[in-house]
Amino acid sequence: MSVYKVPQKELSFIFDEIIHYSEHCTMPGFEEASRDMVDVVLPEAAKFFEDIVAPTNHESDKHPAFLKDGEVVTSPGLDPIYRQMVDAGWCCLNGDSRYGGAGFPSVVDLAVQEMLQTANVGFSLLPMLTRGVVHALGQYGSDEQKETYLGNLISGTWSGTMNLTEPQAGSDLSAVKTKAVFNGDHYLISGQKIYITWGDHRCADNIIHLVLARRPDAPEGNQGISLFLVPKFLVNADGSLGERNDVKPVGVEHKLGIHSSPTCTLAFGDNGGAVGYLVGEENKGLQCMFTMMNNARLSVGHQGVSVSERAYQQAVGYAQDRVQGRATGVEGRAAIIHHPDVKRMLMQMRALTEAGRAMSFYAIAAEDRSSHHPDAQVRAESAQLVEVMTPLVKGWCTEVAMESTSLGVQVHGGMGFIEETGAAQHMRDARILPIYEGTNGIQALDFIGRKCLRDGGQAVQLLLADMDATVAQLASAQDCILTLRTRLQHAIEQCRDALSYVLENSSDSQGIAYNFMMMYGNAVSYWLLVKLAAAAQNRLDSGETDRFYKQKIATAEFFSTQILPRNSGFLVTLMSGSDSFDGLEPADFLHA
Repeated sequence: MSVYKVPQKELSFIFDEIIHYSEHCTMPGFEEASRDMVDVVLPEAAKFFEDIVAPTNHESDKHPAFLKDGEVVTSPGLDPIYRQMVDAGWCCLNGDSRYGGAGFPSVVDLAVQEMLQTANVGFSLLPMLTRGVVHALGQYGSDEQKETYLGNLISGTWSGTMNLTEPQAGSDLSAVKTKAVFNGDHYLISGQKIYITWGDHRCADNIIHLVLARRPDAPEGNQGISLFLVPKFLVNADGSLGERNDVKPVGVEHKLGIHSSPTCTLAFGDNGGAVGYLVGEENKGLQCMFTMMNNARLSVGHQGVSVSERAYQQAVGYAQDRVQGRATGVEGRAAIIHHPDVKRMLMQMRALTEAGRAMSFYAIAAEDRSSHHPDAQVRAESAQLVEVMTPLVKGWCTEVAMESTSLGVQVHGGMGFIEETGAAQHMRDARILPIYEGTNGIQALDFIGRKCLRDGGQAVQLLLADMDATVAQLASAQDCILTLRTRLQHAIEQCRDALSYVLENSSDSQGIAYNFMMMYGNAVSYWLLVKLAAAAQNRLDSGETDRFYKQKIATAEFFSTQILPRNSGFLVTLMSGSDSFDGLEPADFLHA
């Protein structure tokens, strides 16, 4: 069974070389979150998640949440640990200080999120959904709603959920049927929502559901959907909790993975109607909800990084201990970590994980700048980058998480297929990531459609210009860094070729979207690995002897030779169009 250790040196290096945190924390609102403060906070968080949360991962997988007497019973031990997490202040470090939050930059909050996600990814969904509700209410809630709910949500005393999906309405939310009938100073909500993550539990004192519903006079389709706040317990005028609202769990799903997370079917209004309050404008619910969804998509992308990290650490530990066969340079029988193919698999896991981490932090740093940078142009450009990066982080990081966790099972050999080792759990947990919060097919369509075709590729060109700047900065680099630079330049050229093809052949966009997204994900993540490798080389040149810096260069070199060449195939594939499959009829998929 794996023992999780937070990669603190890796996080610190990213804070230095990707985020440039010493400058980042000088933006208005972040003055109290100095680098010295972060260097105190993150090691304390690491102790909590390594020692308290990580040991729950395997046990909560074996003992999933379940429904009993109309209430959800969570996996053993999670209720008190959640209370400890709330008391320690780890639930939402970037919460608005006006409502009791710590006011840290989102990059610091993401570092703590990663620790929780790696420790127990199913458990991490509880504060993740709450964070999304905080984000949505912060942007669209009324002053009264903010005063009533944000403080307890930010602290984690109350939790939050996102209620979109219904039996007939998944990716297509235009089919939502849940009703909202005006009733004095509130609405009465009735209907059923499915796949509601942490839809019911006893960890928090209250649960604040954000629910998509339709008023009786609303137009059909997406234009007639509104967003409502529906608390599990009604809140009295003095802030105390009142009577139980008319919302209850009627089922908990039995799932492939993330067993510690209760995925609920919720019934609203079985006894007259659940009290709900309009959030934002009538019939603008999807706009409000997308704010929450985009926030969640970035978090899910980082879940891919986190699960991959846990799988990698376990695979390395097993490879060090498992003795099998002989290896060159080793006397007697050798641990499998000496075998070339095992080294290949471990390096592939590490390269994909570190590349995803760098890409995710790059995106969140842009999110911080989009709301806090004093220069309006920087804020606007950063907002564009966040829009472009969101489908890449969610799509690419979760796709490669499946690859990494599968390799983790392979390193274990036959023991990886046995549940007791825990390797299979990481693979099972990873499988949901390309599905929820918008499937990766939807992420690909979003990237190629909204982020490329809609503006003629302007936002993507902004990202490519950032990559070009690194190529220019490394023009005088030597030896291996120069080689990495050359390969980066080629990858950028391939991305531009792909973008040109997409802009000239927009009718092919849906069929080639996935390959386009994965190609860009490979290129962008490699670019950030090159930045880290160049920074590592600079430190070695200045006299540093830590093996960590040599490892950073080795990771970039591995990615450049073993993963980046996939882009040549992606380019050929997407330029081939979709005629080979798009013209097929449903009957063509059936055996004759």
